[in-house]
Amino acid sequence: MGISDNDVQKQLSHMMAFIEQEANEKAEEIDAKAEEEFNIEKGRLVQQQRTKILEYYEKKEKQVELQRKIQSSNMLNQGRLKCLKAREDHLNNVLDEARANLSRISADTQRYPSILKGLIMQALFQLLEKDVVLRCRQKDEALVSDLLPECLDELQKVWGNSCKVHIDKEHYLSADNAGGVVVSAMAGKISVSSTLESRLDLIAGQIIPQMRTALFGANPNRKFFD
Repeated sequence: MGISDNDVQKQLSHMMAFIEQEANEKAEEIDAKAEEEFNIEKGRLVQQQRTKILEYYEKKEKQVELQRKIQSSNMLNQGRLKCLKAREDHLNNVLDEARANLSRISADTQRYPSILKGLIMQALFQLLEKDVVLRCRQKDEALVSDLLPECLDELQKVWGNSCKVHIDKEHYLSADNAGGVVVSAMAGKISVSSTLESRLDLIAGQIIPQMRTALFGANPNRKFFD
């Protein structure tokens, strides 16, 4: 039997409804998948940007911490340098005060002659030359002249040779000098300073470490003492 138009129309309607339902389901499936992919991509991008932000601020924190350490180190070094300079200034003041008090030694008429004799003897024994020029303060000239014979006798007994000493009466030591002598030989090619100032400088160079310890205490960071 033939299919009526009405039946055909119904079948067509069923087919169209089925196709439309399939299309809607497929569209929903596509929308769901797109939404899922969108959320995944959005999460990835958010995580990526979050990581970048965290890395940026972590880097900034490290830079700030490094800058803080550098500033702290600079301030610490500046403090150490100021402390060292203050200590050195104080040490120099002690030595300057000692130099200023040297004149008291030459002003002591009881002690100075024996001290001056010792300074002359040390200079002569350092040179051990047979012809020597001696410079002294002008006000010490007479005392030096009195002491020289005794000094030369002792020098000859120890050295076994005689020595001629000429007092330089044209080039005296400065009146500001605390005392002592400067002797030279071989037309000034070799010279020995045996003044109170030179002896103080020599002693100071040897005892400055002990002075630092006495004034400021032992240095805990020092490992070697030789």
